[in-house]
Amino acid sequence: MNSLTKSIFMLLPFLVFLTGSAKAAVRVFAQVDASKAIYVGESFGYHIIIDGDNKAGQVDLTPLAQYNPQSAGNRDVSQTSISIINGRTTKNITKRYVMSYSLVSNQAGQVHLPPVTVILDGKNYQTNPVKVNILKPGTTDQLDLEVTLSEQRCYVGQPVIMTVKFYISADIGDFQFNIPALTGSDFYIEEPDITNQQAKEYNLGNGIIAHVSQYRTVHNGRASILLSFSKVLIPRYSGEIVIPPASVSADIAVGRTLSRDRFFGDDFFDGFFGAQKEYKRFMVSSQPLKLTVLPLPEEGRPSGFYGLVGQYSIEASATPTKVNVGDPITLTIKVGGGKYLKPVQWPALEEVAELANNFKIPSEKASPTIENGYKVFTQTIRANNDKISEIPAIPLAFFDANKGKYEIAKTKPIKLDVLPTKILTQADIEGLDFKPVNKKVEAIKKGLSANYESLDVLTNQSFSPLVAAVSAPYLLIWAGPLALLVVSSLIKLFTYTTPEKVADRRRKTAAGKAVSQLKQIASYSAKQRNELLASTMKQYIGDRFDKIAGSLTSNDCFDVIISQADDKQSAEEYKEIIANCEAARYASAEQVCESSKIEKAIELIKTIEKKSRK
Repeated sequence: MNSLTKSIFMLLPFLVFLTGSAKAAVRVFAQVDASKAIYVGESFGYHIIIDGDNKAGQVDLTPLAQYNPQSAGNRDVSQTSISIINGRTTKNITKRYVMSYSLVSNQAGQVHLPPVTVILDGKNYQTNPVKVNILKPGTTDQLDLEVTLSEQRCYVGQPVIMTVKFYISADIGDFQFNIPALTGSDFYIEEPDITNQQAKEYNLGNGIIAHVSQYRTVHNGRASILLSFSKVLIPRYSGEIVIPPASVSADIAVGRTLSRDRFFGDDFFDGFFGAQKEYKRFMVSSQPLKLTVLPLPEEGRPSGFYGLVGQYSIEASATPTKVNVGDPITLTIKVGGGKYLKPVQWPALEEVAELANNFKIPSEKASPTIENGYKVFTQTIRANNDKISEIPAIPLAFFDANKGKYEIAKTKPIKLDVLPTKILTQADIEGLDFKPVNKKVEAIKKGLSANYESLDVLTNQSFSPLVAAVSAPYLLIWAGPLALLVVSSLIKLFTYTTPEKVADRRRKTAAGKAVSQLKQIASYSAKQRNELLASTMKQYIGDRFDKIAGSLTSNDCFDVIISQADDKQSAEEYKEIIANCEAARYASAEQVCESSKIEKAIELIKTIEKKSRK
């Protein structure tokens, strides 16, 4: 869960505290999540809260332009509650809407965020100014950040690969990227083709997802972990673009602190009881980059050009090549040569005159695939006549950035052997010797198929409602649904439950469920154990004390245990296990989740269960 999502959840108690109703006057105000320190270059949550309505307004973010505001999503946090007092039911509705944005400050110190205007139902509202204290993180040689471009000089529309490499040679906790090139207006941003299937999705903030690969390497003489990902930058206009430095801020473990009084009075025991990692915030930045972007020339631009810039090749194959008129032919077209194939579009087969005149080309097109550095298109075509001898060349227009001019690559013609097909007439279908049969219909007098003409064969088929009501078939028709209605009513009566009963059942089974899941963690791989242990422990706190497990942090769990079980020692140990498991994800060395840690978690859950007040 990223910091913006966490901040929204942390706002909920504050929003619930503010009472309102459907008829209350609308009030609009702003708030910044200050539950944790905010550092230079890091995004932080800025929330506009509409109290008294449950829909988004139109926000003028111009006063916040220097902080590069980016939408982080909106949430309707309205609530409906029903209270019953002395048999009288009262329904209370609280309408509230939160519009969230991420801001970034590049200067340390106290920042004053000015008011912004929100238009709602044609009426203007102005938020309050907000003060934010921006801290400057420390520097260290245990972190390094490199950002490189595949080209230093390109044309408008030419894809340029930006590669980000983050080297870690320390024990780190939470970290956050700030890459201005991905949030500015100079480029269109695209995801490159994924070659490493082991890459994991990582949220860079502002809704930007990167596929991060992790490696072990040696950097500047130190054993390090390398986190690497790439993005495709497509320049939107010509000129010299200065790309500001990217940065990463991270929590680095700088030592251990004791979270409780020394019981034994001996330093020997300090490493076993109450010791926690102490983190401090550090930042590392890359060097600024320059990219020279040239305009595409108007002279010589071919009619089929749709914006491809680079070096491309095209080839085609067909099967079968010996067919009858109208038989399907599978045409496969491969486009390659470029580093980035996403801009490559379906070849415009309908615009190739010889192909469109002699072949039937369906309008439906299959999705292309990426295979061995080629973008592969597959289409079924059918020959219209037997005079066709080949599939004509298919062109691909592009601008060659190296040569500085437009080029047209073409496939080679594909030889075909098309045989004529006989067109069937109705005479062919019915047969040439077909003649109409004129014969009178005669009644059959004998046998099973005989036509009987006597009145004795008639049956009385008159209908009586009274007789039908008590007959077996009709009894099932009217009595069956009635019986089902009675049975379903009885089932609903005996199985009726309420949200309170469901919550009570969840609280009662939380400990047993958590212990059962913890005992199964040992069967998972070493990489999964830390993550599973932390999520199971947070899930127990959520189920047992009616919290949202997905939004809980180690500090949240600590607070819940203190308030519900009044056991500081268990709360500290519970918090430390979760924090260590979460920090192990990007630790400089793989941290094994030992069975003793799992057993300790089980012991803590049982202790909390005994001391809980709820």
